[in-house]
Amino acid sequence: PCCSTATAMVKICCIGAGYVGGPTMAMIAYQAPAIEVTVVDISQPRIDAWNSDKLPIYEPGLDEVVKAARGRNLFFSTDVAGAIEKADIIFVSVNTPTKTRGVGAGSAADLTYWEGAARVIAQSSKSSKIIVEKSTVPVKTAEAIEKVLVGNCPDKSIRFDILSNPEFLAEGTAIDDLKKPDRVLIGGRQTPAGKAAMAALADVYANWVPRENIILSNLWSAEISKLAANAFLAQRISSINAMSAICEATGADVTEVSYAIGRDTRIGRKFLNSSVGFGGSCFQKDILNLVYICDSNGLPEVAEYWRQVVSMNDYQKSRFVHTVIKSMFNTVSGKKLGVLGFAFKKDTGDTRETPAIDVCKGLMMDKAKIWCYDPQVPADQMVRELSLDKFDWDHPQMRPSSPLMRKDDFNVAESAYEAADGAHGLCVLTEWDEFKTLDWKRVYDTMVKPPFIFDGRNILDHDALREMGFIVYAIGKPLDKFVTDSVY
Repeated sequence: PCCSTATAMVKICCIGAGYVGGPTMAMIAYQAPAIEVTVVDISQPRIDAWNSDKLPIYEPGLDEVVKAARGRNLFFSTDVAGAIEKADIIFVSVNTPTKTRGVGAGSAADLTYWEGAARVIAQSSKSSKIIVEKSTVPVKTAEAIEKVLVGNCPDKSIRFDILSNPEFLAEGTAIDDLKKPDRVLIGGRQTPAGKAAMAALADVYANWVPRENIILSNLWSAEISKLAANAFLAQRISSINAMSAICEATGADVTEVSYAIGRDTRIGRKFLNSSVGFGGSCFQKDILNLVYICDSNGLPEVAEYWRQVVSMNDYQKSRFVHTVIKSMFNTVSGKKLGVLGFAFKKDTGDTRETPAIDVCKGLMMDKAKIWCYDPQVPADQMVRELSLDKFDWDHPQMRPSSPLMRKDDFNVAESAYEAADGAHGLCVLTEWDEFKTLDWKRVYDTMVKPPFIFDGRNILDHDALREMGFIVYAIGKPLDKFVTDSVY
């Protein structure tokens, strides 16, 4: 195939300059100076941001990696056709959102952008290419894309070898994940040409990844491994969150339960932190995609099993909202509530499927006045997220279908102290480190009494807060005596 020569000859193009494509290509360029990497996108503002001092996404360590390689062997451009023509290997890292209408709406992946990219590749290619699926896609996508590529390429002598190379990055630690990955998975057809293409891509990663950490598999195994990985991780979160509800009902402490079961080496400690719920662009989308695949293949029992992981996550967010309202004398109408954190996790500005959306919407439905502070999320991003219908966040062309909130309903604070000033309660929805070190005495003094804290991430010192006079609700912990005892 096209890239059986040494990696020094390789030119890489990545279509899609988002959360996956940008950092991944930056790391390849950083670690392999002999490889020329061009990231292309049709969005001029996005490309301009990648070429500026303020990158379009926040990720610890990303700035340093980009600045070290940009202009040397890392380039960002809107010349999609030109980059495709020059490239030996083309990564496709475009959006694969959940369908919002038609067959499979609410669960199936929408491959419109992927198919569009394939057509551009076919029409712009003047030589054979290795095409790498970097986006999370349904099983058998490679087969469909192969047909689109071959059917639309004018030169029938050109060959396209399709590989699946799913990403396993965690936002907030993506740069470390890229530098020292647990594994790099490459799937391809088990033919001589397919194996040669896999070897060529493995050579790229071998510039810094030990060969034993590069796993080669068949195409379909690689495609489903990404969905399976996210389903398993989300399942653990929903499992411990289900336990948190039992703990609150019985007086047990979910942190102690998590520690006890995590010491079992068969289970392990990771992903056993109970919270207000999981978020991010992948977990729910990939599980619903898996559900659709199961339904489409006549496996309704398997589909229902995985659907329950998402249902439990929705229940956890709803349960949190109900607890806030019930604890505050069954009404939050007209009350100021401070929200600390809007991103779905710390060390990222990503708000896709963040639990804060459903929590804020739920509280505003009960006429609460929300003041939200997040150190990385801009005000307009918060407002947009709260104005979109479910799944529309992943379709950039969609405009808010529900009216924007009234100014009094949702406000963005400049600091945690502003969010707390005059508030009846505080909801901690993102585990930002700065929330642990706030001057809580100062917070207490400015809040309406009795002041409530609802720790949706279990990051605060609850005993110390209670000693100051706060009424504290924490996920999966014994209920505050204020809630269970009489005042007399």
